[in-house]
Amino acid sequence: MRPLIGITATVEQARYGVWDRPVTLLPQPYVDAVHRAGGRAVLLPPSPDGTDVLLSRLDGLLLSGGVDIDPSRYGAERDPRTQPPQPERDEGELAVLHAAVEADLPVLGICRGMQLMCVAAGGSLIQDLPGAIGSGAHRGAVGVYVEHPVRTVAGSRLAAVVGESLSVPSYHHQGVADAGGLTVTAHADDGTVEGVDLPGATFALGVLWHPEVGSDPRLFEALVAAASLRLRLSIREAGSGSRADVASSKT
Repeated sequence: MRPLIGITATVEQARYGVWDRPVTLLPQPYVDAVHRAGGRAVLLPPSPDGTDVLLSRLDGLLLSGGVDIDPSRYGAERDPRTQPPQPERDEGELAVLHAAVEADLPVLGICRGMQLMCVAAGGSLIQDLPGAIGSGAHRGAVGVYVEHPVRTVAGSRLAAVVGESLSVPSYHHQGVADAGGLTVTAHADDGTVEGVDLPGATFALGVLWHPEVGSDPRLFEALVAAASLRLRLSIREAGSGSRADVASSKT
């Protein structure tokens, strides 16, 4: 039985066939990475409503990458280089993240997802990382990922998953100024925060890079493993091998 991994999506104007209208959008590499790791992807459109019921049907949560978070969410004025906000996505993802943390659901945040974890934990962001570090090392030309090294903190859960150091695919222009209540677990050579962990959670990791476009499956395998364990425990507690019975017992 594959665990169900909810993946946050966005709403964008898109052209397909004869249509040009808003669509719920998620890059396919996220879905493929979850499937290869043994999970089943469930698309989560932006919505702040019914998060408790929603999460009772899921075994894990993946916060995907995307546009910049509204700086008002962490009490800052908007830098001109910050992308226009998507209030519905910010509100919906913060709601689902808070509910996931409350339920101790396994969580993996990627790029924007990691940044969202920091904001939810009371932290703040660097709105233009190239300007802050004097380098464009974290993003190439428009739509082009760059590779750079990352070193993890010894003894951290992230280090247990991906090892002491690795080369990662990267594409972002914002970073973490303050991780809030999260523990920093990785850095780039220029000091940029590349990984975070939520203390006390069974599994709640965030990374600034984009593992879904790389060849390293370990983060997705770790998320699916944590979700699978949660699913098995839920089935055992419900006394049934049926996912429907498990879901019913949770609501």
